Amino acid sequence: MSKTLKIILGIVIVVLLAVVVKYFKDSNSQEIVDYKTDEPYFTSLKTKTVATGKLNPEEEIELKPQIPGIVDQILVEEGDIVKKGDLIAKIRVVPNEQALVGASGRIKTAQLSYNNAKTLYDRNKGLFEKGVISRQDFENNELSLNQAEQQLTQAQNDYQIIKQGSLSGGSSANTNIIAQIPGTILEIPVREGDQVIESNSFNAGTTIATIADMSIMIFEGKVDEAEVGKLEEGKDIKVILGAINEKEFPAKLTFVAPKGIEENGAVQFTIKADVKVEQATNIRAGYSANAEIELASKDSILCIKESLLQFNRITEKPFVEVQDEAGVFEKVDVELGLSDGINVEIIEGVKEGDKIKVWNKAKEENNDEDN
Repeated sequence: MSKTLKIILGIVIVVLLAVVVKYFKDSNSQEIVDYKTDEPYFTSLKTKTVATGKLNPEEEIELKPQIPGIVDQILVEEGDIVKKGDLIAKIRVVPNEQALVGASGRIKTAQLSYNNAKTLYDRNKGLFEKGVISRQDFENNELSLNQAEQQLTQAQNDYQIIKQGSLSGGSSANTNIIAQIPGTILEIPVREGDQVIESNSFNAGTTIATIADMSIMIFEGKVDEAEVGKLEEGKDIKVILGAINEKEFPAKLTFVAPKGIEENGAVQFTIKADVKVEQATNIRAGYSANAEIELASKDSILCIKESLLQFNRITEKPFVEVQDEAGVFEKVDVELGLSDGINVEIIEGVKEGDKIKVWNKAKEENNDEDN
């Protein structure tokens, strides 16, 4: 090997040695990463769900006419408080011309039958008094007269009902719309002059007014299938009205639907609750509301912040990193219990006093603030 080659090889070895020395020196001089730690603590946990829905009266009815016609007069306004039996509106009958002509014809026919029966009765009455005909024949004539008179009266009544909608025209007439329950007038969807039809087996009929008892309100909402199994009828809940400055009302869960309805890919179950409404509070039907329902609660249990948890990518089991006496963090598997989204119960894995790694490096400014 020539002298020149030896010199070049020696220079290369020296340079490589200098690089290696510098690498180890830089590695040893790097700043040690400092992590904050947190400790488990005892606290109380409550888990709850929120159901969105509306506040509606428990008893709400629609008033519909018993006959077709024209709204002649409306005696109340929306928001009025009425008692059972109060007159709400009056309907003016617009009779069907064909039915009216038919009823008039039945009156004439019944009148002819009555006149004929009356003539026979008067004639046979004299014969009976003279002893010419028997009592049975006379009584048969009397019966025929009575039947003819009844048919005439019925025909006249039918004509009156078709023409005016009622016989007497009093408070019980079909043309009068009466409040069936005490309460508040929620809606009057018709106006004077509107044409209305009666409710029958073929159509629902025209709604004249809607009345509800606003002193008894219920909450109607929906909860997800993942939480419906934890609900129990009779449970006390809390209903919050955003329209009244987030005012809270106590309520009691009265109904949980046995069958769910799929909405937007999720199965929802209807729930209902009786709401205790203060008389001084002005509640309106249809207010949007949220119901807070407590699902589970535990007192004085060992917890950590849920943000301290890590999960194994393969097994998806939770673990935390606990600092030992030498300051080294070691992975410790934990068994979790109740969680409220911020704190989580620790059933097994760590104990009070353990120092658990917080996943954010402690900066100098943070240390200054702590001091």
